[in-house]
Amino acid sequence: MTISIASQEISEQQLDNEVVLSVEGVSKKFCRDLKRSLLYGVQDIATELVGIRQKSEKLRRDEFWALKDVSFQLRRGEALGLVGPNGSGKSTLLRIISGLIKPDSGFVEIKGRIAPLIALGAGFNPILTGRENIYANMSILGLSKKEIDERFEAVLDFAEIGAAIDAPVQTYSSGMAARLGFACAIYTEPDILLIDEVLAVGDIKFRAKCYRRLAKLREQGTSFILVSHNSHSILSICESAIYLLKGKVVTVGNTDSVVDKYEKDLFSNEIKNQAKLLSLTDKYESKQSDLNITALCFKDEQGNLTRSLLSGETTYFCVEFKAYKEIENVTLSFLIQETFGESEHVLCINTQQDGESWDILPGYYEIQLKMPYLGLKPSFYTLKLSISKNLYYMLDAVESFKFTVEGKGMSQCLFYQPRTWKLVRSHNI
Repeated sequence: MTISIASQEISEQQLDNEVVLSVEGVSKKFCRDLKRSLLYGVQDIATELVGIRQKSEKLRRDEFWALKDVSFQLRRGEALGLVGPNGSGKSTLLRIISGLIKPDSGFVEIKGRIAPLIALGAGFNPILTGRENIYANMSILGLSKKEIDERFEAVLDFAEIGAAIDAPVQTYSSGMAARLGFACAIYTEPDILLIDEVLAVGDIKFRAKCYRRLAKLREQGTSFILVSHNSHSILSICESAIYLLKGKVVTVGNTDSVVDKYEKDLFSNEIKNQAKLLSLTDKYESKQSDLNITALCFKDEQGNLTRSLLSGETTYFCVEFKAYKEIENVTLSFLIQETFGESEHVLCINTQQDGESWDILPGYYEIQLKMPYLGLKPSFYTLKLSISKNLYYMLDAVESFKFTVEGKGMSQCLFYQPRTWKLVRSHNI
């Protein structure tokens, strides 16, 4: 009996360590010129048909490497994140793994069923009903009619499209089609899920349901590859990650270290390029207005202009403006959203809500907002600001002011929490 239990434990351990996806030396090149790309395609097909095509490591005119010598393994139940800027090859890699395109060199080995969540609803036939598309889509993903019959109601309940299931998909909103596509893919119960920036489908309630379902699949042994520009999603879901840049692997390892390297590279590049964005002194001045914003900037406690914003540090956000006449009840409001997030506002501030407004005379002024602890997490942000009279009459506005926040020890946090620590002696009896 003891031997049987030990054998079972060994078997389970081997199953946990089972490699379900192996990517070895995968490279893919594309051509930037459409006509030349078509010509190369015809040449490649012709040489392949006659059996003389050879794998070439050389680039032809106008070609570039979208992926170059990428290798990794994915084990059962593992969640792997892919990070990198736009154009780094993340989506190309997922398309190669899913079989949509072929690599120019290298190979991909897959053990089990794979479901790509790449372009939800893109494979639906717009003329067919939702019901008909469920059967067509899930059969393509490898399910028999009997299996689809057994899971049909679960797919319908998850997608939350109700009576629209018997209407043509072309009458669906983009959100409805995406929800149905997501439901079809996850209810195939795949061994590998490829997820490319699709975790923002639907409202907050539906997204929470998606995360719960993904967590359940993970417990059942499904492996994930997740592509997202939202670092928090990668950190929350994945224990390992790959950082791609211009088609090449920069680093592979645990998620914290990979994301930290990726964000440091992004921050260093962004900070170099944002020097002119910290001040708007060159903004066009219109004397036809009663008021003109002349500068936006951040300052430190000494009143010095700062280009380095740190989470948790005291920061002053300053708005300079010039008034051309006497104005009563002047208010300021601004919205901040994460540049690479899901377009949700992370901070909304209005002086009217804080009981602040000003009566001003002609001249130059600076409104200062003191933030004793900057609570924004390290990331890139876009700020939209307006100055108004009597709250509703807009005097001037800035549509897009970009800035960067840095910080340490906040890789898995959404905001900075001011805190102090204290050890006290307990007198429990």
